[in-house]
Amino acid sequence: MLVRVYYEDTDAAGVVYHARYLHFMERARAEYFRQYGYSVAALADAGYVFPVVAIEASFKSGAVLDDELIITVEPGDISGARFSVKQSVIRAADQSILVEARVTLACIGHNRRPKRIPEVITALWGKDKL
Repeated sequence: MLVRVYYEDTDAAGVVYHARYLHFMERARAEYFRQYGYSVAALADAGYVFPVVAIEASFKSGAVLDDELIITVEPGDISGARFSVKQSVIRAADQSILVEARVTLACIGHNRRPKRIPEVITALWGKDKL
């Protein structure tokens, strides 16, 4: 997914504020599911909600105003009610990796209790990983 850095994304030093990368990654995860025909809203309507339960991130360099960024999503581990994704933020102009992260999400129902991950997601990750 491509995103552009706007003034609102930067801090007083003119560099993207670290928390904004989390916003970019969230959007990329939603678009990842959408490209396979699954909207996060539709999954929520069906009773599947995916809160982030852990993030490990390494910030290597900062993006600046007007940079175009590539946000990647790569399936990671998956188990009954958890799955992870590896995400990178890459500056499009020079292909330099700015941020690398591993994001772990839980699957819960509207009652906020753990719920088995739906087949539509396990199919994207590969059933052999369960």
